[in-house]
Amino acid sequence: MEVFKVAGVPIEWEEHFVGKDIDARTQSFLTWESLESVRNNKVGLKGPMATPVGKGHRSLNLTLRKKLNLYANVRPCYSLPGYKTKYDDVDLITIRENTEGEYSGLEHQVVRGVVESLKIITRQGSLRVAEYAFHYAQTHGRKRVSAIHKANIMQKTDGLFLKVCLHTYAENLV
Repeated sequence: MEVFKVAGVPIEWEEHFVGKDIDARTQSFLTWESLESVRNNKVGLKGPMATPVGKGHRSLNLTLRKKLNLYANVRPCYSLPGYKTKYDDVDLITIRENTEGEYSGLEHQVVRGVVESLKIITRQGSLRVAEYAFHYAQTHGRKRVSAIHKANIMQKTDGLFLKVCLHTYAENLV
């Protein structure tokens, strides 16, 4: 907020704080009012949020992703001129599905000492992130899209993801 103020950017701020208690409406420490503020304003500036580990609380970031349908995580990675690193001329954009798979947040203890995590992949979820990746590539002058998966091990879940990505690729050739 201070950076925007110093830069002279006229922003009217609505501040919301992560609660100390679980909000029954979100099932998280994230309040309903904070979600509604982001929905209404169409923008949010989020600082670091930590969820207590091992206490059975739903992740604050996962709550944000699910409630606001933030399914595509876009992460650019570029080499910085003048900084020598192991790899030169890095220009990579990673687009990760952000609400399914390991981010489904479905897990439970089967018996003491044994936990199970459910990896949920849907055709619709895979399709929307694949379409987003191809659209991003086209609108930003990218020539290739790579699908990163573990279909050799996770044949059903990642297999579905890969199949949808290949189908989306075929549709984008036309």
